Amino acid sequence: MLEAQSLSSFHGHVQAVAEVSLKVQQGELVALVGANGAGKTTLLRTLSGVHHAASGSVRLHGEDITRANPAKRVRLGMAQVPEGRQVFGPLSVEDNLLLGGYLRRVEECAPDLEMVYGMFPILRDKRKEAAGTLSGGQQQMLALGRALLAKPRLLLLDEPSMGLAPNLVAEIFAHIAALKSQMTILLVDQNARGALKIADRAYVLETGRIVLEGTGSELAADPRVQEAYLGL
Repeated sequence: MLEAQSLSSFHGHVQAVAEVSLKVQQGELVALVGANGAGKTTLLRTLSGVHHAASGSVRLHGEDITRANPAKRVRLGMAQVPEGRQVFGPLSVEDNLLLGGYLRRVEECAPDLEMVYGMFPILRDKRKEAAGTLSGGQQQMLALGRALLAKPRLLLLDEPSMGLAPNLVAEIFAHIAALKSQMTILLVDQNARGALKIADRAYVLETGRIVLEGTGSELAADPRVQEAYLGL
């Protein structure tokens, strides 16, 4: 479904992503793990078109989208949940959700809105409240729900567990694992243990380069990964 070949991107003169090649097959949940500053977020933003690719290519469903703008990538079935949630604080919870379906008519969004409310009942309870008044965990639910309103075939998740209490981290990961039956997922998270536990395959990124790849269970059992990311 998604393929990057020799993808590179920069922050100013600093190369943040260096010759990265990866694949995400349809129906997979693929995790991308690595230390803070390894280039995970920049790689995800380059895949979604928010960040410019300096070289290399990105293909979605076989179509070259390397120079496509983010809106076209959304139309082709890609949606991203950004790091830090980035909800629209003054707008209501429901308006935030509906913004995720901006390419669709409001009436078309109704079934998916109900699906999100079923997944996160607290959002239904607070649907008329300003998104900025929600807790961090509730905002993460909102950011995930907003992306689902785009009806993505490929969902990019950037640090969904960041800053959440342990019980909420477990809940978010459980929802992500459940979504795998409905869409393909590329998950970036510093919580390597949680990410590898639910991943079909995974990549390890260090200083902008992929240094290891394998199934989630293989990498979780790799001594190098255990020492560097799992605290074992």
